Amino acid sequence: MWNQLRIGHGYDAHRFADALLPDKPLVLGGVTLPHDRSLLAHSDGDAVVHALCDAILGALGRGDIGRHFPDTDMAYSNIDSGILLQRVVAYMHQDGWQAGNVDITILAQAPRMAPHVPAMQARLADLLGITPAQVNVKASTTEGMGFVGRREGIATYAVVLLHRDPAQA
Repeated sequence: MWNQLRIGHGYDAHRFADALLPDKPLVLGGVTLPHDRSLLAHSDGDAVVHALCDAILGALGRGDIGRHFPDTDMAYSNIDSGILLQRVVAYMHQDGWQAGNVDITILAQAPRMAPHVPAMQARLADLLGITPAQVNVKASTTEGMGFVGRREGIATYAVVLLHRDPAQA
């Protein structure tokens, strides 16, 4: 049974810009959130999707997001991170795995995440090819502590459980 399941963990953090940049809205979990600041990143800065990509890649034993989509490659400049996740999901399927469930924790003082969680769950489920019930997204503040508490940025943790694709068994 041990060779039928794999667990991966991912983490990502991005610093806030001083203002909302015209070409970079705040995107988390594949959803655009109203906010007065953008996240600084080579891509669209979606820390939720980046952590999820790292979790899947880790479960597959395929390194991390930087190895596959380096920030030195202009092809990934301002790219929709959903495209990156679709490519990681393709690796997952090529290797004979499916996502069983994902659990994501967003650390942010602002903006408030709760109103956007259902849309994030739906979007991530769509990208992963699973149901929204298999995607859990939650958020927490850091009670004013650290870079998140000082509103300097956002951090995200993701855990994924993969199982063997029965079609490839």
